[in-house]
Amino acid sequence: MDTMSVNAIADRSTASIAIARESTRGFLDGLPRPIGAGAADSVVLVVSELVTNALRHGGGTCTLDLHAHPDSIEVAVHDHSPEAPHVRTPDLTGATGGFGWPMVNRLARATAVTRPAEGGKTVSALLPR
Repeated sequence: MDTMSVNAIADRSTASIAIARESTRGFLDGLPRPIGAGAADSVVLVVSELVTNALRHGGGTCTLDLHAHPDSIEVAVHDHSPEAPHVRTPDLTGATGGFGWPMVNRLARATAVTRPAEGGKTVSALLPR
């Protein structure tokens, strides 16, 4: 199993989200057994969505962990809020979103929300390789 940890994406800036996407691309490109372009794009999209939500709703900082398994890539984002993501009515005007969590669930084989002893939550998604 190949692992990578990107710690303390420190602020709510779009630069932090871009760094998370770039770090994810670097991780995927460095795997000894590469994954297809479509699968890589899905992983990057899920990372972007989960990090964006963590920074927007989870207290302004988060940690991204990526793990490569033989048949999947695991994305885990930890933030300081105990509130789990939830489905809400999408805003078709584009003002408040509502599309991300359903998209993550559609792209992933499985999603989970856990609450570690140190507080906050970890949102995980397992995507096909």
